[in-house]
Amino acid sequence: MQNTNGGSERGRSMNTGRAVVLASGGIDSTTCLAIARAEGYELYALSFFYHQRHRVEMEAARRVARRMGVKEHMVLDLPLDRIGGSALTAGLEVPKHTSPEEIGSCIPTTYVPARNTIFLSFALAWAEVLDAMDIFIGVNALDYSGYPDCRPAYIEAYERMANLATRKAVEDGLFVRIRTPLLHLTKAEIIVRGMELGVDYSMTHSCYDPDSSGRACGRCDSCLLRRQGFLQAKVSDPTVYVPSASAR
Repeated sequence: MQNTNGGSERGRSMNTGRAVVLASGGIDSTTCLAIARAEGYELYALSFFYHQRHRVEMEAARRVARRMGVKEHMVLDLPLDRIGGSALTAGLEVPKHTSPEEIGSCIPTTYVPARNTIFLSFALAWAEVLDAMDIFIGVNALDYSGYPDCRPAYIEAYERMANLATRKAVEDGLFVRIRTPLLHLTKAEIIVRGMELGVDYSMTHSCYDPDSSGRACGRCDSCLLRRQGFLQAKVSDPTVYVPSASAR
């Protein structure tokens, strides 16, 4: 049975007061942290250095974790650049556009093969060790670049699989929930929700192709969706863009 938080309820679900939150340092994962904190969870943030070209996001993830008062922030090193297949990890060009309308309907080259499946698998393992029955992930099916592992069907299927794979589910009937509170929100609605919860978005990072100083390019998919979100939310965009992008 689908619940309002984007996960499903099966068997006996036990809230231990702990939640594992996938934290990239961006708008969505930071808002997820704020939502989990507002719900009273003890926060365990999980981030990945997967040798992404925009590694400045790891600095943002650490900054966010400190500001959000997480109990523990684990950062794992995953050399996904050795697999390649993505503009974020290999020598492929990051697509650039002049408006959100130019973002195509096909899956872009910034898709990282099986990334959310890999990330959720590590989160599931840590959650089982922590006796945490809730995993938060900031996937979104509205304002996003078309990644297949952000769709509701994927999340539902992963949760079903996860609850066939853990000892606590098999032996004790305690089922993990994959929480996706942002799944059906626009980027503007996500920003408004975060502002209501006191999130300072100046500490976040979204750009796929920042310059050597960490300034956002302003033209990649992630930058365009971020800029549009702040504009539609009628909230000042705190992002530091490269001068050419700021002038647009």
